[in-house]
Amino acid sequence: MRSASKPEFVKLDEEMLNDLGIDLIRIERGGEATYHGPGQLTVYPIFDLRGYKQDIHWYMRALEEAIIIALNNIGIDADREDDVTGVWVDNKKVAALGVKVRRWCTFHGLAVNVDQRALGNFEGIVPCGLEGREVGCVNDFLDEPITVEEFSSHLKKALEEVFQIKINR
Repeated sequence: MRSASKPEFVKLDEEMLNDLGIDLIRIERGGEATYHGPGQLTVYPIFDLRGYKQDIHWYMRALEEAIIIALNNIGIDADREDDVTGVWVDNKKVAALGVKVRRWCTFHGLAVNVDQRALGNFEGIVPCGLEGREVGCVNDFLDEPITVEEFSSHLKKALEEVFQIKINR
């Protein structure tokens, strides 16, 4: 679990986290508590925004757009919600973003919940500080499940399109 957030967004105490084998890591980035683990695609792009736009909101919307394009390319109708960062499908948050920018260089990034393994430990937090909202995964919305690795190729292409770059990997 990663948190730069208010302590009340982590529902489990330190002993419970230890019993579950979960490390709580406090970091400096935007957003509230989140979880990273199996079943998720976590991407931490590093960009010098002076080569794009010196606008953090633009950067966040560009990351969301790449996720939406990748999801659309596998047949999932995804979108944004007003005043809430992330990507949503049928009122479930499938992708979260949390970034830090220093001297216009980006840190941290995004996580897309691809399969059910990604969802279990969200019960121990209030994801992104959004009380009462559901978290979902990509495979909830597909007839044929996709792997994290398969989805990563779709997101890679979408990031290349949105940022007009070539990712060598």
